[in-house]
Amino acid sequence: MIGKGKSISHTKASLAYGWNQEKEAEIVYIEYLIGETPNEITKEFELIQQQNCRCTNNTLSFVLSPTIEDGKNLSKEDLGEIVKCFLKEMELDKRQAVAFVHRDKAHVHIHAYVNRIDFNGKAYPDNFIGKRSQYVAEEVAKQMELTTARSVQQEQQGVYQSIRKEMHKIHKDVLQEHRPKSIDTYIKHMKAKDIEVIPSINRSNKLQGFRFEYKGHNLKGSEVHRSMSESKILQDLSKNKGKSILHKSTNTVAILSQSVEPSTRIATKLAKQIIKRAIDTGIGIDIGY
Repeated sequence: MIGKGKSISHTKASLAYGWNQEKEAEIVYIEYLIGETPNEITKEFELIQQQNCRCTNNTLSFVLSPTIEDGKNLSKEDLGEIVKCFLKEMELDKRQAVAFVHRDKAHVHIHAYVNRIDFNGKAYPDNFIGKRSQYVAEEVAKQMELTTARSVQQEQQGVYQSIRKEMHKIHKDVLQEHRPKSIDTYIKHMKAKDIEVIPSINRSNKLQGFRFEYKGHNLKGSEVHRSMSESKILQDLSKNKGKSILHKSTNTVAILSQSVEPSTRIATKLAKQIIKRAIDTGIGIDIGY
């Protein structure tokens, strides 16, 4: 479960959003209030808020979001208990408060609004309220045996790492098995293994790098592995070809039936690579077609 919190001044508008019937809103928690509409509840908040004229952001707004799977199994009573526990841990359980559930989307979530001013006219400190909301939501999720935000992040990180490893392995296999000598050939072989290679070309017709789409993930080459950066891929292709894949006269590279200019840095790297190879092998230097 994820928790977000902030202090606001637009109480009535926020309550109206929470009570939006188009979002299948339903009250799951209400404390120290008798009003039945956003307008009535706002007036009750204002009666207490008049005791502290210095505080302008005098309402606290929270969003509590269980995971999609958890949300499917939570009843109105369960959602109310989440709010009750959350406000108690935040030390806000002795104030006017109302919370609504929104079920208009697959991701069930709660909007809770609390009077920042207590019955003695004291304002609740809102410094670090966002971070505190995250921490308390995590603790409440543990108490109620719900999925925590941290466990979701860890799971996503595990999937992300696995996807990166798969993509890198496919990239290495393509280079070793097919030894492509052009970008188009490389793209074709990667596509045959279910990876879409997308060249990033800016408005100046310069190659900025490559993005890779695989199993719903879209990553920059350098995010997958350092060996999949623009410069490393072009160097590997030039190595397979035995000379630079840059056209000698135009200093461009062919990509999907068009000529694209690499960055000066990349062109310099390619030239140095070919010169080094020529020196190492004792052959003549050819840095173009």
